[in-house]
Amino acid sequence: MAAVGEASIGLTPPPVKNFAISAFGTHDKTALLIGIFVIFVIYASVVGVLAVRRLGYGMTGLALFVAIGLLAALTRPTATAAWALPTLVGGAAAALALRVLARAAAASPAGQAPGLESGSEPAQLSPDNAAPSATPAPAAEPADSPWEAPADWPPLPETLPVRARRPGSPAAGEPRRSFLIKGTTVAGVAAAAYLGGRLITERTSVSEAQASLRIPRPAHPAPPLPAGSDLQIPGLSSFITPNASFYRVDTAIVLPQIPPANWQLRIHGMVDREITLSFDDLIHRPLIADYITLTCVSNTVGGPYVGNALWVGASVASLLRQAGVQASANELLCTSSDGFTSGVPLQTVMDGRDALLAVAMNGTALPVAHGFPVRMVVPGLYGYVSACKWITDIEVTTFAASFAYWATLGWAQQAPIKTESRIDVPSGNGPVKAGPTAVAGVAWAQHKGIAAVEVQVDNGPWQEARLAAVPDIDCWRQWVWEWDATPGSHQIQARATDVTGYTQTSLQEPPEPNGASGYPSVTVNVNSA
Repeated sequence: MAAVGEASIGLTPPPVKNFAISAFGTHDKTALLIGIFVIFVIYASVVGVLAVRRLGYGMTGLALFVAIGLLAALTRPTATAAWALPTLVGGAAAALALRVLARAAAASPAGQAPGLESGSEPAQLSPDNAAPSATPAPAAEPADSPWEAPADWPPLPETLPVRARRPGSPAAGEPRRSFLIKGTTVAGVAAAAYLGGRLITERTSVSEAQASLRIPRPAHPAPPLPAGSDLQIPGLSSFITPNASFYRVDTAIVLPQIPPANWQLRIHGMVDREITLSFDDLIHRPLIADYITLTCVSNTVGGPYVGNALWVGASVASLLRQAGVQASANELLCTSSDGFTSGVPLQTVMDGRDALLAVAMNGTALPVAHGFPVRMVVPGLYGYVSACKWITDIEVTTFAASFAYWATLGWAQQAPIKTESRIDVPSGNGPVKAGPTAVAGVAWAQHKGIAAVEVQVDNGPWQEARLAAVPDIDCWRQWVWEWDATPGSHQIQARATDVTGYTQTSLQEPPEPNGASGYPSVTVNVNSA
């Protein structure tokens, strides 16, 4: 099911993907699995009905289902022949179960011709339970003149006799009981297999390793947070996004469980020297700590898929210099343990920004959902081209020679983050009181920095907001504008200007193919004080 789910994500058109993310948020994969399960149940029901009518029809339907599973598993980017084994074993078990249940269903009363018990014969008329055939039926009498049987007719018995079943034939209830027993057995085996799989997954979980891991102190600590970096306004996103609240958007249906002792990273391709690193090798390189804001390309204007964290990791640029990158290369094709690929522009990694192979997030080892044990973090690029989780391979190549996962589906190969802002308060979910009201939010222009934020009410003049302090240009920036709110309904908009002088555009564009644009806005109802 996981392989089918991941294949479904890959085949999903961008508009449908955006709808799923906006409608279900971080529960989009749960919704996908539920949908796949429902389809599976319906399909299995059809196969069962066909198998009762003719076993060959059911087996054909099952074979088609197995073929879909094999295709989904074997077409994953890192698939090997062993990936086919679970589907083949499951298919064989399903075929056996289908054969047993189809035969049991055919033998049960529900599977017989109407009016017949299993092993019975058509009912026969006899002198003991019917009037003599030579005696004609009496003519119909008027309703007010009840009919009486002739005196020479034998009396009817109080109860009709039950014909004894043939020797050796099963009782009427036995086939039904047999079907129920076999069906329950099959369901029990399936449940045991599921629980066993869960048990194996839990035993191979890396949660304990993640919690006990100790990361060395960074050789290059993060800059100290200046006073006023967090405005402490109720409802405003905090400067540092807690791990539990940090957005998650990826293609993994099942979270990869990679023990640090088993992790390796291979750097190869257009390099002079191929490098293979263990986790221990990586964390004993000089580590860098920095506040970096990540943004998902699926984030709509004013959306939630952006967060800021303190990351710790090793420099990607230093590893590439050690490998010796060839002059004609311009892309890093990064591959996750689950087969996902992202294409990072080489120049953005080598221009001095803190592009990291991150091992820690907000003071702890990476959460499993955010890439444990190692992920890529590159400031200034949307996550789908730069933030490869569970990374195990970096191929130095060119954009002309390779297309990463989302690029094959029509998204831009290179995707610098657009200068954007968001209004957090007021949220518009309820009325506010007239009078002094804080209008506040966050703005981001990673690796360029935010220079100004302006606020507009009801198409009036743009008003400059007050900016919070920031430690560097790779993280978002809080802002606030004090509004003297008057009763009525008002529309509030915001726009940001980055350090290069570029001002956020009002042009409304969807996320695909390279990120959404437009002014964030909120409608606020103001009550009299």
